[in-house]
Amino acid sequence: MYNYQKSNRYFAQVADDIKDIAGEELLALGAENLSAAYRGIYFEATPQIMYSVNYNSRLINRVLAPLLSFECHSDNYLYKTALKIEWKDFLNNDDTFAVFSSVSHSAITHSKFAALRLKDAIVDYFRDSTGNRPSVETINPDVWINLHIENNQAVISIDTSGGSLHRRGYRKKTIKAPMSETLAAAIIKYSGWEGSQLLYDPFCGSGTILCEGFMYATHMPPAYFRRNFGFKHLPDYDEAAWEEVRIRSNAKSVEISKGIIAGSDKLFSAVNSALGNFSLLDPQKCVSIIQKNIFEIDSLNDTVIICNPPYGIRLNKRDNLDRFYKDLGDFLKQKCKGSTAFIYFGEREYIKKVGLKSTWKRPLNNGGLDGRLVRYDLY
Repeated sequence: MYNYQKSNRYFAQVADDIKDIAGEELLALGAENLSAAYRGIYFEATPQIMYSVNYNSRLINRVLAPLLSFECHSDNYLYKTALKIEWKDFLNNDDTFAVFSSVSHSAITHSKFAALRLKDAIVDYFRDSTGNRPSVETINPDVWINLHIENNQAVISIDTSGGSLHRRGYRKKTIKAPMSETLAAAIIKYSGWEGSQLLYDPFCGSGTILCEGFMYATHMPPAYFRRNFGFKHLPDYDEAAWEEVRIRSNAKSVEISKGIIAGSDKLFSAVNSALGNFSLLDPQKCVSIIQKNIFEIDSLNDTVIICNPPYGIRLNKRDNLDRFYKDLGDFLKQKCKGSTAFIYFGEREYIKKVGLKSTWKRPLNNGGLDGRLVRYDLY
């Protein structure tokens, strides 16, 4: 038996900034005995709950099923130990696979080298037993294999998600420096918006915040459009149990009123991207997205405003960001009475330029940016 089978214990990779709400989400989905760790959360679950976490989590990046843990002080020992795993339990010569690794504070110092040695062991396992070998495919493999070595303690796992869960499948078009889907979902969660009040994004870009808001309000499973899951390659995969999870989760979806979610952007290309991304999610066209400069909007009163305004890497350097954020603060103060604004600052030095007193600030990273989510209550 493999480690995950003995303990029913899995590892959810999740950003450290959102572990609080990710833990709440795991518990709500039926996971038990949570334990926070660096860049993730350990949890216990039945296979059915693990399937549900993969299908329904809005905040987790991927779920790993540990196969084997061992002391690892050399690449040769890594190779010899990995060669003993019955890799035919997870793939065959017709499947493709990829190894992704991370290494820290260990005798093996390079993650790519560690991944190469594990790849060699898998290839040699099949070559020795069948005379043939599966192919490596790093973009969209059938089986994703994870190797983590920290303080010379190695863990080899199968990625039960089959790649990062932030790839929902709706984003066909994008713009420069888009927000990740999991971050947008976290911002929706922190806002407390439940779908009863207008949600508006005046800098909608390709529509990620609005798309995540729509999926949240309609209870659409985040992985609804996903076809390949890594758990289908586990030796104890139960197709009937997975189908039950999928059907039960889909049945919870509800409709929303037209006009409860809306947005705009001054760029036609951004609006076109957002509308294209919504074509899969919203065939009933409940969401309204138009081309409009925020400073041409008459008012956004009694509204939940959630947005990711332009910042350095999203604008030409000639743009006057200091003036832009001052104007944004004036707009919020003068034209958004009774509203609550949740603004994500990719570069936090612009917070002070808004000129409004915030209710709270939360650190939230986005693609390596040390960003902040700031709440403004507008009276």
